[in-house]
Amino acid sequence: MTDEKKPNKPGLGAIVKSILAAAIGVQTNKNRERDFNEGNPLAFIIGGFVFTLLFIATIATIVGFVLSKN
Repeated sequence: MTDEKKPNKPGLGAIVKSILAAAIGVQTNKNRERDFNEGNPLAFIIGGFVFTLLFIATIATIVGFVLSKN
């Protein structure tokens, strides 16, 4: 028997927190290492893509709203 620990995969909440923290540049080294060692790269790629689309849509909506007020 070995006492090796199985890596804990980050859950959805941890992935979202990591994506948001990385987007504004405040990701801790501990979380970054966890993401690279235990995370699924595809989950972070898809999450980053979705975040980017939502961010662009939000900015476009705000700009459209502000410009329509004139």
